[in-house]
Amino acid sequence: MKELILLAGPRAEFLHHAERPWSSTTFSGSRHTVTLVFSGADGMQQGQAYVCALPDHEFTISGQLVADAAITSVTRATTPASRMTVEAELLLLDDV
Repeated sequence: MKELILLAGPRAEFLHHAERPWSSTTFSGSRHTVTLVFSGADGMQQGQAYVCALPDHEFTISGQLVADAAITSVTRATTPASRMTVEAELLLLDDV
């Protein structure tokens, strides 16, 4: 998930990561859910850039292929301070 954090940028704050096994008849791998928080006006701009960039980003993860990367939730709050919470889900397939 290091590459995901790098894509999100320096204003991203890691909040949560969950991983569960995934398989089909021809592939195996894992599904990851990652939640990041972006605070302040600059952070919210960076969060919006992350939301736009993630689905088309070409990941390079040794031993795995990213089959799907999607934003599943975006929550914005303005009080008491600007804050954007973004949840993403990635499907990683074992590259054998």
